[in-house]
Amino acid sequence: MRAVLKLKPQAVESERATSRQTLQELDDAHVVKRHLEGEPQAFGMLVDRYQMRLLNFVNRTIGDRERAEDLVQEVFIRVFRHLHRFDQTKKFSTWIYTIASNLAKNELRNRSRNPLVLFQTIKKNWEADHRPLQFEDITARPDDLYRKRFLKDAVEQSVSQLPEHHREVFVLRELEGKSYAEISEITGCNLGTVKSRLNRARNSFAQLIEPLLK
Repeated sequence: MRAVLKLKPQAVESERATSRQTLQELDDAHVVKRHLEGEPQAFGMLVDRYQMRLLNFVNRTIGDRERAEDLVQEVFIRVFRHLHRFDQTKKFSTWIYTIASNLAKNELRNRSRNPLVLFQTIKKNWEADHRPLQFEDITARPDDLYRKRFLKDAVEQSVSQLPEHHREVFVLRELEGKSYAEISEITGCNLGTVKSRLNRARNSFAQLIEPLLK
């Protein structure tokens, strides 16, 4: 029986390290070429080179680091899917930044169309372990405190105009951080009704708060 030659783990790691070192010495165009030729570590090298740069770029554009991380992940998914279509006579950096820029612009466009997204983005900075909104922070700068107090007033004014059954589920979910199951138990409504009312409440809230945030 013919013996099958197998590389020892140390040899495999050494080979990978050598390949990675080689890739590090190549420019983007050649790393792209290696990826298209089937080099398994080439795409990871592109991710290493651009991940933080794109994250900083997108974060500065949209002002939401957590969402920026999601968008950068989407950038690399699109790059991986469409790299075979990339015009290799062009600069890879320009291409990948264009993808990131378009995703960031779409995010801002969607956010401007839906003020509730803005509210929920700001709200995430106030939440801790899903506790209710925290409108005060004694360590914050005066202008930050003013902004939060202004938003608190805007939220309270908008919430007060919701129909009672909508206002109840909205406050429990968005301001108190209760789960759907808890809201169902508190209100005596089934989950379907809770979700339906909450959806309507969110839409109404977005329309009410929009003029106040301009």
